[in-house]
Amino acid sequence: MNRVKVLIAIGGTGGHVFPGCNLAEHLIENNYKVSLVTDKRGYKFLNNFKNLDVTVIPSTPILKNNIISQFFSLSIVFYSIVRSLFFLIFNRPVIIFGMGGYAAFPICIAAKILRIRFVIYENNLLIGKANRFLLPFSEKILVSNKELEGIEDKYKDKIIEIGNIIKKEIINFSKDYKGNSEVLKILVLGGSQAAEVFADTLPEIFKKCLREGIKLRVYQHCLPSQNRKLELFYRETKINFETFNFSSNLTDYFSKVDIAITRSGSSILAELVNANIPFISVPLPSSADNHQLKNANYYKRKNLAFLIEEKDLNKKLLNLIKDIFQNSSEFEQIKKNQRQYSDKNVYENIDIILKKIIDEKN
Repeated sequence: MNRVKVLIAIGGTGGHVFPGCNLAEHLIENNYKVSLVTDKRGYKFLNNFKNLDVTVIPSTPILKNNIISQFFSLSIVFYSIVRSLFFLIFNRPVIIFGMGGYAAFPICIAAKILRIRFVIYENNLLIGKANRFLLPFSEKILVSNKELEGIEDKYKDKIIEIGNIIKKEIINFSKDYKGNSEVLKILVLGGSQAAEVFADTLPEIFKKCLREGIKLRVYQHCLPSQNRKLELFYRETKINFETFNFSSNLTDYFSKVDIAITRSGSSILAELVNANIPFISVPLPSSADNHQLKNANYYKRKNLAFLIEEKDLNKKLLNLIKDIFQNSSEFEQIKKNQRQYSDKNVYENIDIILKKIIDEKN
């Protein structure tokens, strides 16, 4: 029997790429014939996914700086749609998953032209621009959370809540580490946009913690260019530390820490809460439509995390770390609430939806 062909179109950032790769690995395990389409930005994240069939198609956002840049970006989009049309004609899938981001846009538009069914996935709490445009043409929009904002009432019947598409090993992660009341172990996480700010701001705050008698062990993600600067600082201040530039297996660090400081991308927040790691969420101020603040506010409102805006880090982080070190009641309640949270049904939900779509087509 021929395997069912599924195409996954993933955007150019980790927040779009990793859920797409997690979905691909699940479908491959279930004997689907899976291929992926992304752009050069997205392809850079795929070094650790060697078994995936990936095609790179150029993409760009619609630039509006001036007439020339707008014309240039529109030309690339048009070219990408044409490339996508030819790709789909020769590799016609039964269904396409659009995982968000402008890199997924051309293939979904081409799918609409060729009458190939596609669904889109949104894991933020505010629908992205590409998904907002594609929503009228999609079969359904799969969402991580029903509190998603930005969808017009006439499209509400397309919403299906499935949960966060994160790694199965994180959903099933069991933390054996019990903590050490004498040392607070902190994991600092950030993509390329967060690493620079965190490397400049957080070490000085950690230094103040040391003066307050708070012993720390810091595991910090940083850019390769920041390694030496951070290592010199932490050695001089006698803060126990480990820096790393990228890790495809964060559970190695999850098992070692008491708390994380992180940007507020939907995927990493979902991973942390599923792994029962309390975190301080610091939204990226320049995120599109300020969607990271929406994400962070959701977890704060549910008492699953702390929230500090970047502009308030120097004013608020030290006192918060003090409270956490002293095992404040709020910190203990967050740990308790996180233990009640799980996205364990997400893949079962996907299987049900996919089977229904395939059965309807047949």
